[in-house]
Amino acid sequence: MRTPIVNAITLAAAIVTLAATASSADARATSPSTSVHYDASVSALTLAQETQGDSLSTAADMNRTDGSTTSKVWVVEISDLQCPFCKQWHDTVFPKLRDEFIKPGKIRFAYVNFPLSQHKNAMAAATSAMCASAQGKFWAMHDGLFSTQEKWEGLSDPSAYFEGLATKAGVDIPKYKACLGSTSIRALIEADRDRAQRAGVQSTPSFIIANKLIDGAMPWNDMRKAVNDALAAAK
Repeated sequence: MRTPIVNAITLAAAIVTLAATASSADARATSPSTSVHYDASVSALTLAQETQGDSLSTAADMNRTDGSTTSKVWVVEISDLQCPFCKQWHDTVFPKLRDEFIKPGKIRFAYVNFPLSQHKNAMAAATSAMCASAQGKFWAMHDGLFSTQEKWEGLSDPSAYFEGLATKAGVDIPKYKACLGSTSIRALIEADRDRAQRAGVQSTPSFIIANKLIDGAMPWNDMRKAVNDALAAAK
């Protein structure tokens, strides 16, 4: 298998979508390796300012980031809300990452959607999360969906359950319902997945830490070391 190397514009587009019309460049290939290295000199935020999208998708996009807006180090989670390994990482590692690196403003963190076709409610969950994000409630909905995954993953129609989570997260429900049918939100999610695939992502969860793409639910000690190494390199 060949591992793609992408330039900064493609990297940013693959990481923090920022709109379905974002600029991208062709990937170049090299020999196999365990991680992918990128030229990350152009930030995702810079790309965001160069893209166009409606106000709903733009708000949904920008509100699924957290941490310092001036940090030189991005940590990006590429995830599926119905993925059990993603839930495991969320439950065991994410709270520590949030407390040690995100809340103190040491890094910029972003969530990228990668709903897998074998998870029947993954796209609906992603849509619910991004519609909550359009109202600035992404992280509350994200946490609610992961913490209750076993309750909704098998439902034939999870919409009522998701609406209950949205209510608990403080979402304006009439606006949320209107958003669920938005073609721009679905396009945003599909663009997330497409760009992540072009960047070399094949499974969930995957992570981009500074300039490395890493597959799998990283244990806390590995995640902590990788982030600290990226911070040290960025000084």
